[in-house]
Amino acid sequence: MPSLRFTKRAVEALPHPHKGQVLYRDELLRGFGVRVGAQSKVFYVEGQVAGRTRRVTIGRADAVPVDEARKRALGILSEMAAGVDPNAEKRRIAQESLTLGQAFDRFFETRSSLADSTRESYQRTADLYLKDWKRSSVTSITRQMVLKRHQRIAKEHGEVTANNVMRHLRSVYNVTAAAHDEFPPNPVNILTQARAWYPERRRRGAVSANDLPAWWAAVMEEPDYARDFLLIALFTGMRRNEIAALRWEQVNLEERALHIPRTKNGDPLDLPLADYLVTLMRNRKKQVGRSPWVFPSSGKKGHIVETKKFTARVTERSGVSFTLHDLRRTFITIAESLDIPHYALKRLLNHRLSGDVTAGYIVSDLERLRGPVSLVAAKILKSVAAAEEHAERRAG
Repeated sequence: MPSLRFTKRAVEALPHPHKGQVLYRDELLRGFGVRVGAQSKVFYVEGQVAGRTRRVTIGRADAVPVDEARKRALGILSEMAAGVDPNAEKRRIAQESLTLGQAFDRFFETRSSLADSTRESYQRTADLYLKDWKRSSVTSITRQMVLKRHQRIAKEHGEVTANNVMRHLRSVYNVTAAAHDEFPPNPVNILTQARAWYPERRRRGAVSANDLPAWWAAVMEEPDYARDFLLIALFTGMRRNEIAALRWEQVNLEERALHIPRTKNGDPLDLPLADYLVTLMRNRKKQVGRSPWVFPSSGKKGHIVETKKFTARVTERSGVSFTLHDLRRTFITIAESLDIPHYALKRLLNHRLSGDVTAGYIVSDLERLRGPVSLVAAKILKSVAAAEEHAERRAG
């Protein structure tokens, strides 16, 4: 490693290598040096802390005068002699200054593939339930703070919401900790250790065969956009957000199929359309004109977002309480009753076939799924038609 007495002129005269870096030492102060790269020259200081070599960057040679850089180097070397690791101290300060709001922002940057609905859910957690923590240091959040906030959210907004908020916080904290050394343990772990997570019962609701005719009749009284939205949900088992954000470029009426490049689980969805839905889609395309969305809206997203109002109207009119996800369960319940193969069911719902070696050898293309889709549609239409015919005979 070459050495010379650092002066402004001497440092400026150092040649840039074509590739790699060359290190030069200062003859006046041991441990003080300049790193010369292909396009830059940077002052640094190198010393020993607890028997380990530590190198600390001081600044660019064109921005920091030589005398100032030497003075800074002397101070850093003094700290090293006292056992202080400047790099560790920098990391500690950086960790303590990182706010929860910044942690959420960085989480979104590193998880750019998050589904829009997931991102919105995390953002809601930060902006609503943890709003008063956003300016606080991430490392200042304690286990007791987590326990109290978890209990407060449960009391004010419900136990499921409280659990989801803390799951979001746990994920953001873990991603943040992975980018920093010596980060404190995740404070959300206290909920597991204290068995404080609230029990959650998975919904198992579905529109029963007996309720389907009344539900269908109520749906048919809805405006066309609400009627079509609910029928697509029933005949395909698609998720609410997938239907809401459906674009015409994803619908191929000639092939009688739709293709969504990316769904909630990150996988694409290729789904054949029953004849009933092909007719519905053709009529819908005429209604919406040139809009790129199957369900356009005047909102900022350009497509329909809110569905609670028309689901509530159908519930009140039919007496059948349901959610959009209940229609997904209704679809799969009908499919199972028809003894459709398990792998076909998984593909229709776009569930991954992971963990099953046999599944890796099965290719469920559109045409293989068209039969099951047609069977489900026929079952739905037959149930409704039979009920309507029975009602007409009784009325007659």
